Amino acid sequence: MDDYDRFDATGLAALVAGKQITPSELLEAALARVDAHNGAINAVVNERRDFARQRAAGPLPEGPFTGVPFLIKDLSIEAKDFPAHNGSHLFKGTRYAGNAEIFDRMQGTGVVTFGRTTSPELGVGPATESVVYGGPTRNPWDLQRTAGGSSGGSGAAVAAGIVPMAHGSDGGGSIRIPASSCGLFGFKATRARFPDGPYAGEGWAGMAIDGLLSRSVRDSAAMMDACAGSDAGAPYVAPPLGAGFVAALDRPPAGLRIGLCETTFTGAAIDPACRTAVQNTGALLESMGHHVVPACPQADHLGMMRAWTKIVACGSALSIRKGLEAKGRALRQGDIEGVARGAMALAQGISGADYLEAVGQIHAYGRQMAAAFADIDVLVSATLAEPPARIGRFGHDCEDFEAFRIGPDGVFAYSPFCAAFNASGQPAASVPLHWSADGLPIGVHLAAPFGADEMLIGLCAALETAQPWFDRRPALIGRGT
Repeated sequence: MDDYDRFDATGLAALVAGKQITPSELLEAALARVDAHNGAINAVVNERRDFARQRAAGPLPEGPFTGVPFLIKDLSIEAKDFPAHNGSHLFKGTRYAGNAEIFDRMQGTGVVTFGRTTSPELGVGPATESVVYGGPTRNPWDLQRTAGGSSGGSGAAVAAGIVPMAHGSDGGGSIRIPASSCGLFGFKATRARFPDGPYAGEGWAGMAIDGLLSRSVRDSAAMMDACAGSDAGAPYVAPPLGAGFVAALDRPPAGLRIGLCETTFTGAAIDPACRTAVQNTGALLESMGHHVVPACPQADHLGMMRAWTKIVACGSALSIRKGLEAKGRALRQGDIEGVARGAMALAQGISGADYLEAVGQIHAYGRQMAAAFADIDVLVSATLAEPPARIGRFGHDCEDFEAFRIGPDGVFAYSPFCAAFNASGQPAASVPLHWSADGLPIGVHLAAPFGADEMLIGLCAALETAQPWFDRRPALIGRGT
């Protein structure tokens, strides 16, 4: 199928429904693109081609994506038919006794899952360069640049046209960072919008959530409708949706109060290309009838990042401990990389009281951010403070976890916007509205009040209509195989 990547997932499903192509033919088209491009980008791993071929042969569930090829992230989503590495030698080949609830909901849409996508070790970092995969995951727009993290493999696979949409997860920007880096749409929903169970109650004190990377807003909307809602026994739930994500696409919000932030939230300058992206988006929103004003949320952003760093260090240490317990042995040389060793070292000095204090800081920050939205409906900023980083800049050899995250050249300086909304639990999205002079994608970040997912995705859809991006493709990949 030479024109496979001219369709989004919704479009491919319509071809299947109309008997113009079979799920098996779509799967073979996706696998041909893996063969053509994965050697360059290193994004797709743990493939189960024969298993997927059997599923594609049917019968498949009747859903919005019946027959569409699909990939899941190699982290945070249990699937008994898809072993995982979780970005780490320690967890290489992990098998699961059952499925995560969200995996079952995704499968219920009729997708044909055939593998996993690369992730940094334990999902920590804005680049995907885990040694367990034999090399870095590269950006289809520029192979010397990162595809982002931690859903970097999903971003690269979708940007390369291997699949039209892929699963991701986001605990500090891990969907929105690769969306920005790869010229895609990435939406982080309100906290607890999707199920975490049955194997977990929450991720990173409620800061992590599953989601999608896609080339069209409507694809993400339809999959999120299929996945929305808590699972049995969830510790808390999101405010209920109204008519749903897809219905919101046809109801674009009007006359919104848009806050425009051209700096970081702490007032630091960002790369000129990123600032231009924000300014152009402000002008576009104004032309669409919205009221745009300068804004910068007043909250303890640095305190939040320090608390985030402690919580994630403890979460990483717990994962490593459980991995070792499952193997019945102590840590060995080569099990984990430097950043994970640094997280373990930091966690050893954090008491239970310290951890609870950090969680309390995150809760306080959520209230501060809620207050910051008292006079605006949407906050617009860049997604990243710079264009996609070069390979190696955020490699996992650093053993100082605090420096890696919040040092002057660390992750927070590069990605100062995304984690704010993991901490506050608010919905946020990266929209591909700008490219730099040298052809690198620059995402624009939009955030809304807690629970306002439908308003936000309606605005994203309106921006997609006003400034379409779907046909913009990486020159290094091109069309077809």
